[in-house]
Amino acid sequence: MNMVRAFIFILVCSMTTALAQSGSSDELNEREELAVTALEALMSAPSERALPLVQKVLNGNHSDRVKSRALFVLGQINLPEAQSALIEFAENANSALQTEAIRMIGISGKTQALEGIYASGSMEIKHQVLQAYMIAGDKQSVYRIASNADDDKEFDEAIKMLGVMGAVDELRELAERGNLTESLLQAYVISGDLEGLQSLINTEAAADNPELRIQAISSLGVIGGDRASQVLIDTYRDADTHEVRQAALQGMLISGNEEGLLELYRESRDSEEKRDLLRTLGIMGGDAALEAIDAALEGNQP
Repeated sequence: MNMVRAFIFILVCSMTTALAQSGSSDELNEREELAVTALEALMSAPSERALPLVQKVLNGNHSDRVKSRALFVLGQINLPEAQSALIEFAENANSALQTEAIRMIGISGKTQALEGIYASGSMEIKHQVLQAYMIAGDKQSVYRIASNADDDKEFDEAIKMLGVMGAVDELRELAERGNLTESLLQAYVISGDLEGLQSLINTEAAADNPELRIQAISSLGVIGGDRASQVLIDTYRDADTHEVRQAALQGMLISGNEEGLLELYRESRDSEEKRDLLRTLGIMGGDAALEAIDAALEGNQP
């Protein structure tokens, strides 16, 4: 094992000099591949032995590709010095490796240092930090960003990330605070939170924003499934406005709830409503639609 470590040490050190020298493109590529392989071999070395070699690569005259791999190895080394070095790269706005270092912090799961990087970073860096939080599964940090955001764009980005992370509880807390926006609605849909979306539709905030409420109703169709289909049918039946009824129809169209539409068509006693339902069934074009259309042409009830 000592001989293997010695070989790795000699190999990495020699590459630092070799890459600084001129050579053909093929030679440079070969050296780069060898450097990456050497770094991968360090993954099984003791942390205290691997760390100085990784730092030597990061401080040397290597390509960004090789240094990116070195950052990955650095993120796997469970030593305070390794984490400090990784944070240093993540904080360096002038480094081409800044975003890669941020991602490696996310992979390591030690995201405490990202708060300051987010606060002082550009919108691109803020986006990268949100990605790192997602990788780490750190919902609370993203929730704090959304809660404290002064900028609409920052709020929207954080909300969307919470949706991607399936942060149902955090999204509901934001809704309870009255932060009812289109991005919050989209996050509910992305997270697949049917109960939360249904509750949101019935809030006072939604009542004060009828356009967003209509959008929320039709978005139930995106979530889909038997429960969402039944909610849409019930919403249609209980609708107090034409707009709500149309939103429920749109949701059933999105979810492909042909049987539900046919059920509503059969029970309707209003001729204009039946025509509207039949037109929607026609757009879907499935077996139930053809059954209803054939019956209508014959003057019968499907």
